[in-house]
Amino acid sequence: MNPNKTNRFQDFFEEDKYIFLKNYLYNYLLRKMAVENNLLKERPELILEVGSGISPVMTRTNNIIYSDLSFTAMQILKNKHGRGLYIVSDGTNLPFKPAVFSHAICSEVIEHIIDDRKTLRELAGVIKPSGRLIVTFPHRKLYFANDDIFVNHIRRYEIPDMKDILKEAGLRPIHIQKVLGPLEKITMCLVVFLFSVIQKIRHNKEKKARNLKLMKIFAPVFEWTNRFYMGLVWLDARIMPRAFSTNLMIISDKPPMNA
Repeated sequence: MNPNKTNRFQDFFEEDKYIFLKNYLYNYLLRKMAVENNLLKERPELILEVGSGISPVMTRTNNIIYSDLSFTAMQILKNKHGRGLYIVSDGTNLPFKPAVFSHAICSEVIEHIIDDRKTLRELAGVIKPSGRLIVTFPHRKLYFANDDIFVNHIRRYEIPDMKDILKEAGLRPIHIQKVLGPLEKITMCLVVFLFSVIQKIRHNKEKKARNLKLMKIFAPVFEWTNRFYMGLVWLDARIMPRAFSTNLMIISDKPPMNA
């Protein structure tokens, strides 16, 4: 992973406002719902979530190891969440023995990594035979825009490209699911533009403290607005053809030894 690409996230992790509001975001909630709904059907033994940051998408189990390149993120997550285990590691060099996990999750991660193929090979290596990998990723190269640049996306993926990378890693794609549609893309492009404008306005420490208090008061409104908007974005993703999806989830399994 390119360490320069983690700087923005490291800054975010240290911002109380970001930590306070991040887990209310509608697009995060929809990814979380999609991953958890699929995983809970599987009854996994031990799960690895790579690149969880402060907002993992699987939180309803103790049988999980969270992994991220940022020590700060892991520290914050451990203090706030507390379930499972926490490992600081690079997705391109996972510190686990082969065939340890029944399931692995890589949600909105590989698009940030220069050597995405190595990451998927590493994940395939730590999954047991017949185990499964869940990957969510930004879809369609033509959608690459200001929001991708803002969060340091290196790339977006087409479905055939993603399938090829997974097969090269020794995995077998078995299911593709729509997660987000074009409404989400329009929304995020607008939000990033407005956020960039706001960030240009400098505040002193006193104003920052006052803004944090206002943010906490505003939080319930922010939460319920996102929950309402989540319904609209979910409907948009269901209605729109997969070709227009901005985010997809692909589930792969690792063929057994004798397959």
